[in-house]
Amino acid sequence: MSAPRVSLDFAGGRRRLTLVGGLLLLLGIAALGVTGVEYQRIEARRAGLALKVEAVNHRNQRDPAQELRATALNEESARIAQELAIPWTKLLAELEAASRDSPEGIAVLSVEPDHAKHHVRITGESRDLTRILAYVKRLQSSALLRYPMLESHDLKIDDPQRPVRFAMTAEWRELP
Repeated sequence: MSAPRVSLDFAGGRRRLTLVGGLLLLLGIAALGVTGVEYQRIEARRAGLALKVEAVNHRNQRDPAQELRATALNEESARIAQELAIPWTKLLAELEAASRDSPEGIAVLSVEPDHAKHHVRITGESRDLTRILAYVKRLQSSALLRYPMLESHDLKIDDPQRPVRFAMTAEWRELP
């Protein structure tokens, strides 16, 4: 007896594409396209948000060098504000008026303020000590200066006119 013949067809016959299968294929391709476009849009938005987060983090980071520069600028501006707070115009006008009121005048050589103490150091020259004392007395009646005092005086013997150089201090007031 012989066995029946077995025929195996592994490739099989191809089915034809039906209308429903074609529509499902087109619908799948369209869904794939829409999903791809949506993915691109969401990815672009995510990248934009990541850039914004990075910018905010960068802005919030403290740079020690920048903080040192800011501190130095603040100190410099405070020093300048102190310098501007000195009533220079009134102070110099008062010194000039006192110099004019003295007979034959007083030569003011330097005016040095001390911001912390509201003191001013005045250095000048005159022909003799009595004129310097009259100058100090005139400044004692000033509304802007308080407690003007002669600190030192020195006769310049190397100069043929023999002037007396003096140094005095006073406290300045801030007038309205």
